[in-house]
Amino acid sequence: MNLPNWTREPLVHFLAAGTLVFAWFAWQGEPLDPTDRVIDIDREMQAQIALGFERMMNRPPTDAELDGLIDQYVREEVLYREALRLGFDRDDAVVRRRMAQKMDMAATASVETAQPSDADLRKWYEEHPERFATEVEYSFDQLWFETEGEAQSTLARLRGSADWRQYGGVISLPASLERKSRRDVLANFGEQFVAGLDQLEQQEQWQGPVPSGLGWHLVRLHARTPGKVPPLNAIREEVLNDWRTATIAERKERAYQLLRDAYRVDIAR
Repeated sequence: MNLPNWTREPLVHFLAAGTLVFAWFAWQGEPLDPTDRVIDIDREMQAQIALGFERMMNRPPTDAELDGLIDQYVREEVLYREALRLGFDRDDAVVRRRMAQKMDMAATASVETAQPSDADLRKWYEEHPERFATEVEYSFDQLWFETEGEAQSTLARLRGSADWRQYGGVISLPASLERKSRRDVLANFGEQFVAGLDQLEQQEQWQGPVPSGLGWHLVRLHARTPGKVPPLNAIREEVLNDWRTATIAERKERAYQLLRDAYRVDIAR
């Protein structure tokens, strides 16, 4: 029998387990009370504490270290239960946010170490080439002017002049750039300039004016080289990380929607 996809969600398993625990205590006649005064450190709990130490330190704890870890656990548990008993968790934005984050983590834990098949990874790579393409590169000359009017009046004279460097104002910007990445151009000229640069034709004629946060520019765009997508084998780890990040975000949203559908939200108008 094929089960629906939602039954395979880790968050569904998490919630189902919680429901079973609650039902067990209810059947036994014992309330599920987080502020219970008995803290039971059984062998299984001690093993979990020791395992946590071993994962961090790459060795098992000594007997003295384990005793210290258990004392630390007891201290945290006492303070946690007393905080719950006093209602410190209510109306606390930090606690509320942390609990919501833990629910998100429960929904996406299985994806953190998931390995897609080669076919799935190649499909992701082919469907999202823009995520892995190298940056666009630009080669151009530019002249800076303080006002748009100055730039406009100079444009006609430039088209009949071979010595273009005699025009324009003095500013600490390069007059010429050769095969510079979009990131480099952004760093020097800003977003407004790059947006205008993308609107220009690639040609040997001066164009503009192009605005920037510094003033106005006349530009001669020699080349605009589109970014290239490297072969999958060359960027496999990058593609894998991108797939995992996107899959975590998708899993988180699907898990939330599964829970959200069970609620009715009334917003006063």
